[in-house]
Amino acid sequence: MTLATPRLRTARLRLRPFTDADADLLFALHSNTLVMRYWDSPPWTERARAERFITRCRKMANEGTGARVAIDRASDGTFVGWCSLSKWVPDHRSASLGYCLDEAMWGHGYATEAAHALLRWAFDTLGLNRVQAETDTRNVASARVLKRSDSCGKGLCGNNAS
Repeated sequence: MTLATPRLRTARLRLRPFTDADADLLFALHSNTLVMRYWDSPPWTERARAERFITRCRKMANEGTGARVAIDRASDGTFVGWCSLSKWVPDHRSASLGYCLDEAMWGHGYATEAAHALLRWAFDTLGLNRVQAETDTRNVASARVLKRSDSCGKGLCGNNAS
């Protein structure tokens, strides 16, 4: 079962499928030591990793296991990072949320805005009732994104809280 990667817009962002042209931007993002400091894998050292990442994005969509979208600033098309729903299990109506933003984009609310858009799509279009996420306990900014995302109306647990 395939899962079409969505094209979403928010007030300030455009979420779209990755293209091959994104490889250099992805490599720059994932090779940044500061960006990757809380990840469970080291920064990338070879550009081919970005190409494999894009291939995996397409594979996720083709297999119906998730959707990973590039995030661009709507005003000027600047690459912000990416956001994803992975481990989608239709029978359980659940998935996992993830995101990674360029260091220059931190502190502007872009991660929260992108997460809100993807969560709305997940709950409204895919009919999910549960989305989970995890973050390194030292990553306070990411924890704030998750907390804000949980209060977006349907949140990470899909509890329809207001």
